[in-house]
Amino acid sequence: MNIVACIKRVPATETQPKVAADGMGLDHSALEYMLSFYDEIALEEAIRSKEAHGGEVTALTLGPTEASKELRDCLARGADKGRVSLDPACHPREPRTTPTPTAATDTARGAELVFCGRQATDRDNAAVGPMLATMLGWSCVTDVIELHIDGTSATAKRESERGIEHFRFTLPAVITCQKGLNEPRYAGLKGIMAAKKKPIEEAEPMLVESATEVVGVSLPPARPAGRIVGEGPDAVPALLEALRTEAKVL
Repeated sequence: MNIVACIKRVPATETQPKVAADGMGLDHSALEYMLSFYDEIALEEAIRSKEAHGGEVTALTLGPTEASKELRDCLARGADKGRVSLDPACHPREPRTTPTPTAATDTARGAELVFCGRQATDRDNAAVGPMLATMLGWSCVTDVIELHIDGTSATAKRESERGIEHFRFTLPAVITCQKGLNEPRYAGLKGIMAAKKKPIEEAEPMLVESATEVVGVSLPPARPAGRIVGEGPDAVPALLEALRTEAKVL
């Protein structure tokens, strides 16, 4: 079984972002990067599917050459090979332009299962997985918390506003992964050493012009310092007044 795990290189969650001098994006020289949290779950499910049903896992990403660092982490955890579609300007891209080059790759089209995180932890659009499935013409189940594969068919449970939904579908399919589906593994020393010998391919993708344009980036204003309005029950009137006139939440 050919399995693809789509992953994204995102700024580390503890990083303090800085706006670039031109005001059109973030200063990437000041950022540290990591594998997107939900993509870790997608990678883990791809590896478990390979272990249960055979085949190989390709970790696929769209990004700069530096994204090979995150791909190498995927290889250390159990993926068989990596591929980066080179796009230095991947971060400001809108969701439509991200899955288009991915859907055009022979790696994606030759797969039977494609796993994605439910959303990237930098943009939170939750759009790439369903768009990718649409472009490929495949089944798609989002926010999956349980998955069972039986030959060319599969069943899945997903979380929704109405509760837990159950689906049956045929492969090939795109699955977006939610918390609770699995517990991602860490890379052990053996895996880290083995990853050095696994291949990472760099390819020039078929990029699509974005339909949106970034006109400016700015950080939100700093929060004002907190203050204590009093102590005990006597402070309640002052607190209510501050909530009405200053915070304007009442």
